[in-house]
Amino acid sequence: MRTETVTSAQNPKIKELLALQEKSKTRREKRLFVVEGRRELGHCIDAGFRVRKLFVCREICPEKDLQALLEKMSLSGPAATAGAQDPETILVEIPAALYEKAAYRGGTEGVIAEVEYRDRTLDSLILRENPLIAVLESVEKPGNLGAVLRSADAAGADAVIICDPLTDLYNPNLIRASIGAVFSRQVAVATSGDTVKWLKAHGIRILTAQLQDSEPYYDTDMRSGVAIVMGTEATGLSDTWRQAADAHIRIPMLGRLDSLNVSVSAAILLYEAVRQRNSK
Repeated sequence: MRTETVTSAQNPKIKELLALQEKSKTRREKRLFVVEGRRELGHCIDAGFRVRKLFVCREICPEKDLQALLEKMSLSGPAATAGAQDPETILVEIPAALYEKAAYRGGTEGVIAEVEYRDRTLDSLILRENPLIAVLESVEKPGNLGAVLRSADAAGADAVIICDPLTDLYNPNLIRASIGAVFSRQVAVATSGDTVKWLKAHGIRILTAQLQDSEPYYDTDMRSGVAIVMGTEATGLSDTWRQAADAHIRIPMLGRLDSLNVSVSAAILLYEAVRQRNSK
C-alpha cells in the first residue's frame, strides 16, 4: 500500500470520489463505489470486498481505529494469504477541511473508501435448509431498500433478492440506511421472471404480500423454505408475482390507511417467520 497526501478539492482523486458518490453511471463504468464510516467499511471488508483507495482524515479518525481497519484489510481480500496490505490500494491522507467537502454525510468518523464493484447474482447465493428470503420488486427509494436489508440482517434472513431495481445497489444512501447490511447479508439482483424460476427450481415457496385475495400473515406456515415478496406502496406487486405465488398474505390494516412502508412490512413478516421457526 502506498500513501499519498491530497489537500486540494481540484485533485483528480477527490473529483473521482465525488463523481462516484453522486452518479450511478460513474459507479457502473468505473466498477467502483464509495463506503463511508468505520462500521460500514468494516462489514464491507469482512465480506471480502476489495478497497482500492482509502481516504483518511487523521484529525478525525483515531490512529487505533485506522490500524484496526488496515489489519482487517490484511486479513481479507487479495492480500490475505500473505497477511499484507494489497499493494494496489492507495491510502490518501486528507485534511479536515477537505474531508468535510468530500464526505457524503456527516459523522463518518474520518474514513471514506473506494471499493471494487461486485456483481451479485442468484447463482452466488448459498442456501441452508429451509431458507428465509426477502424479495423486493421495483422498490425505488434507496433508504427503504437499506432499511429492509437491515431488518433482514436482524432477522437472520439467508438472502435478499432485489428484482427489477429502480435504484443502484451501491447507492450511498442505501449503504448508509443498511448500516452495512448490504455487505453482511447475501444479496442478489435479478429480474422478477428469473427470480421466480430460481425459487421454483430450489423448492422455495413464494409468499406475496398483497391486500387482494389474501390471508393474515400469521395464519400462513413460514417454517419451510419461503420467499416473502414485497412491492412498492404505490403499485404493489406485478402479475408475475401474483400468479407465481404459493400463498398471498397480508398485514391487517386496522386504521384508515391501507399500506405500510415496505421496510416496516418486511420487519413484521420476517420476524413472523422467525417466531414460527423458534416456537415449540
